Amino acid sequence: MTDPRALEVLQRVWGYPDFRGMQGEIIDAVMRGDDAIVLMPTGAGKSLCYQIPALVRDGTGIVVSPLIALMQDQVDALAEVGVRAAFLNSTQDPDARREVEGAFLAGRLDLLYLAPERLAVAGTQALLDRGRLSLFAIDEAHCVSQWGHDFRPDYLGLSSIAKRWPDVPRIALTATATVATRDEIAERLRLTDARRFVASFDRPNIQYHIVPKDQPVRQLIRLIRTEHPGDAGIVYRLSRRSVDETAEALVAAGIPASPYHAGLDARTRRANQARFLREDGVVMVATIAFGMGIDKPDVRFVAHLDLPKSVEGYYQETGRAGRDGEPATAWLTYGLQDVVQQRRMIDESEGDLTHKRNLTAHLDAMLALCETATCRRLQLLRYFGQESEPCGNCDTCLSPPETWDGTVAAQKLLSTIVRLDRERRQRYGAGQLIHILRGQDTERVRQLGHDSLATFGIGTELDEPAWRGVVRQLLALGLLATDEHGAFRVTEASAEVLRGTRQVTFRSDLAVARSRGDRRRRSSTAGATATTTELSATARDLFETLRVWRAGVAKEQDVPAYVVFPDSTLRTIAMLRPTSLDALRAISGVGDKKLQSYGTAVLGVVASAEAAA
Repeated sequence: MTDPRALEVLQRVWGYPDFRGMQGEIIDAVMRGDDAIVLMPTGAGKSLCYQIPALVRDGTGIVVSPLIALMQDQVDALAEVGVRAAFLNSTQDPDARREVEGAFLAGRLDLLYLAPERLAVAGTQALLDRGRLSLFAIDEAHCVSQWGHDFRPDYLGLSSIAKRWPDVPRIALTATATVATRDEIAERLRLTDARRFVASFDRPNIQYHIVPKDQPVRQLIRLIRTEHPGDAGIVYRLSRRSVDETAEALVAAGIPASPYHAGLDARTRRANQARFLREDGVVMVATIAFGMGIDKPDVRFVAHLDLPKSVEGYYQETGRAGRDGEPATAWLTYGLQDVVQQRRMIDESEGDLTHKRNLTAHLDAMLALCETATCRRLQLLRYFGQESEPCGNCDTCLSPPETWDGTVAAQKLLSTIVRLDRERRQRYGAGQLIHILRGQDTERVRQLGHDSLATFGIGTELDEPAWRGVVRQLLALGLLATDEHGAFRVTEASAEVLRGTRQVTFRSDLAVARSRGDRRRRSSTAGATATTTELSATARDLFETLRVWRAGVAKEQDVPAYVVFPDSTLRTIAMLRPTSLDALRAISGVGDKKLQSYGTAVLGVVASAEAAA
């Protein structure tokens, strides 16, 4: 049974009627002083699992987070609900740090945020020794993993917490960890005896779409215009240059967009991040350096224009969409060159053979997700050790792809590569191989004498895009490899195909677009929250009026709009049209502090709308 003190704090401070999923059980454990490892998908409410115990237990909760750029927003959001929070990091001047340190020592803080680098400083440790600590929360705990992306060396030093403060409970939290990564987190943080809480990894409100790459920026613009006009979104690109070029293309197309990558100066990054958080409908184009810890709940789509390096990275990045439980889209476009590029990057990467094998395993799992002809969500969840049924809310469920026996096509392509390599000591990329197979009379084919090969013209049954799909899928299956120049060679496994002892099945490339309305209806039936109910025309007008009011308040206070109220709360207000403070307080997301700060103003907006109706 959930501790009544925790439930009282949840209702009074955050205005939520009850805990979701495993939250109550986790909070009870930490409040008793137990250590815990928590895996919850993005948007499932991990933060409450340490924030509420920190408010109930004596002392200050120490939150170790790598997100220095977001600490101010996190503290501002807590202040909005009446929680006494502060941070110590390198962005502060000495006076600001002394003020925070004084508040901590005087017991005037519920939560104190620190970067792992700050906790490693001897002076910080001595400061914590002088105060009273209620708990340690280690956020983004996957960063301790040796192979985890966004790896932070100072996270390895967090194992010393157990030795220095043995009586203070510790809770490690992450949204992304395979079974092996969970074991690594436990070992590196000395949490082998901690209770493990693993929630479902499923985000049923997210619709997964993976499509063949064909002028990806144009594909992205079409997606935004047809499926997400006016919506906030995140677009991930692999390089800084492609980030800049994509952001410029979106702006030229009339779509508000900003770039974010390490090549921009700190002031520009902060300004672009603030714009994304504070304004409605802004698209952020970024490298993977952006997004961890972003609490913006109304991100309606996450798009990848380059192949992610791992399923973990893809899952975490797509999880930044639809944190409010409303329908959202995870859209990825990838092609043959993505596979070639990723393979080459692994071959050229630093590290020993074990490291490269690990990277290859991550890439293979990502390719398997892209090329599957079955439910994508089923395969995604299985990667994290969770079994499920087909979801009915991904592209392969909504429009099942056709498959075909590609054994003969694979033999033709592989045979061409073998003949070029053995007979002529030559290797080529996909373009020349396809010209040979299709019997195309190009100048280069004639100059190189490739029109005399036995395989010249034996592949006319497939067009060029289909052959590129064959090459891409053979790479994904490990039946093709690339050399240091990006040219193709066969692998040991290719021999089975050439001998006819292994059958190869390919999926047909299908790029099916659905209307925005169809997405919303399907997402609702797939398990999205009740707030997906379409608003009446009158309620929709009030909702938009409330958003305008919220934008003005947020600008005045210099905080993100969702910190004032998330869309889900405004939508419920628009539906119920409360006429008293008591009625407004009964709405989820309206706690005591927000009722005091905004209650009268919200009722005024509702009353004005009623009068004008």
